[in-house]
Amino acid sequence: MSAQGYALTMQNLKPFIDQARLDLAELVALESVSAQGRMLAETANRVSEMLQAEGFTVQAYLGDVAPILVAEAGEGPRTLLIYNHYDVQPESPIELWDSPPFEATERDGRLYGRGISDDKGEFISRLAAVRALKAQNGGKLPLKVKWLIEGEEEIGSPSLARFVHEHASELQADGCWWEFGSIDPEGRPIIYAGLKGIICLELRAKVSDSDLHSSLGAVVDNPLYKLSRAIASMRDASGKVTIDGFYDDVRAPSEADLEAVRNIPDESAATRQAYGIKGYLGGVSGEAYYRRLIFEPCLNVNGFHGGYGDAGSKTVLPAEGFVKIDFRLVPDQSPERILELLRAHLDGQGLEDIEIIELESHEHPARSDVADPFVQTALQVASEVHGKPAVLQPSSAGSGPMHPFIEAIGLPVIAAGIGNHASRVHAPNENIVIAHFEKGIEFGLRFMERLSKL
Repeated sequence: MSAQGYALTMQNLKPFIDQARLDLAELVALESVSAQGRMLAETANRVSEMLQAEGFTVQAYLGDVAPILVAEAGEGPRTLLIYNHYDVQPESPIELWDSPPFEATERDGRLYGRGISDDKGEFISRLAAVRALKAQNGGKLPLKVKWLIEGEEEIGSPSLARFVHEHASELQADGCWWEFGSIDPEGRPIIYAGLKGIICLELRAKVSDSDLHSSLGAVVDNPLYKLSRAIASMRDASGKVTIDGFYDDVRAPSEADLEAVRNIPDESAATRQAYGIKGYLGGVSGEAYYRRLIFEPCLNVNGFHGGYGDAGSKTVLPAEGFVKIDFRLVPDQSPERILELLRAHLDGQGLEDIEIIELESHEHPARSDVADPFVQTALQVASEVHGKPAVLQPSSAGSGPMHPFIEAIGLPVIAAGIGNHASRVHAPNENIVIAHFEKGIEFGLRFMERLSKL
C-alpha cells in the first residue's frame, strides 16, 4: 500500500478510532472481576447494548458465574465466529499501578488500565472494525458475523465447553477469530493457530493437628519436606517432567508446524530484557526456544506455602503445607490422564498421603492446521495491514478454552490482535500501544472484507 493510500485509509478510519477510544474507556471503568463476582451482569448488559447498536441480535445465557452472550448480524455466503470475554483479572496489588486501574489512562503512546488489552481492547477494536465495514458497504455487513462473549475466562471458563457442545450447530462458521493476539517489538503481527491446555492443582501434606516444637523433627516428618520431595521428583534441572508416561500422548508437530517455527524471528532476547529474566532453561534461543515453548508441555510451581515466614526465626515444625502447581499441555495430552499419572507417581515415591486437589477448570490443548485457508488468509491480511511479514506460531504457550471450538464445531481458529510483548496482562500497568489498537481496527476491517469475498 502506498503512503498516500495508507494515510487515506487511516483518515477514513479516524471517526471509528475516536469512538472506539470512548467505548474502551467506558468498558475499562466497569470492574468486571470474575474471580470476585464484581460487575459481571452490568458489563454483560453494556456489551449487549454496544452490539445491539450495530444491528446484532443478542441472546444471553446463564453461565455458572456470568452471562454468556451470543450475537449475530450480517448476511453472505461466509460466516465468521468471533470469541471474546468481558471479565478481567483482579487489579491487586493496587499500589504497583502508576494510574487508577479502572481508568483508561494515556501515557507515552500507550493506554493503561485493567482489561485494556485482555480482553476489552480486543473486543472494542473488532466492534470498531464492524462499524467501519458496515459504513463501507452502505450500512450492511457483507458476511455473517457470530459473536460468543463470555464473562468467566479469567477463572477457567467453567461453563464454556459444555455450552459450545450444546450449541455447536448454532455456532457453525467458516472459522473462528480468537480473543487475543500480539505485535512483536519489531512491529510484526503474530498469528497464533492454537493454545496449550492446562490443569491447575494443589498438593497438600499434613503431619499433625497443630504446629509442633521443631525439636520433634527428630521423630516427626515435616510436611514441607514431603512437598519438597514431591516437587523435586516431578521435574529435572533441564525442565523435563519426570512423571512416567507424561509424554506418551504428545502429538508430534507436522512438517507445516515445524516450517512455521523455523520462520519465527527470534524475540527471546527482547522478552528476557522486558521482564528481567535471568536466563532460559538450557540457554535456548531461536528455533530451539520456540520449539520448546510451542510443542513441549511443562510443569510450573506457582506457590509454596506453610510454616513461619515473618521476621526472625521461629523454631516450629509446621502441621501442614501446600503447593500450587500447573501443567501446560500440548495435543493430544488429556488433563484427566495427567491427573492419573501424577497420583501414580506420588504413590510410587512413597508419598501416598499427599492429597491432590483440583483447582478451577481444566482446559484441553488445541491446535489448528496452519495450512488451512482461513489461517493463511489471516496471515496475508495481517502482513498487508502492518507492512511487515506476519509471524505464524502454531500455538501460543498460553492456555484458553479453544479446544471445544476445534473439537465440537470443527473450526479452524486463529488468534490475531493488539497485544504487545510488554502488555503486562494480569499484572499492574496492563497496557496497549495506541498505534497497535488502531492497526487492530484496520486489520479487522480488511480481514472481514477479505473473508466476505472468498
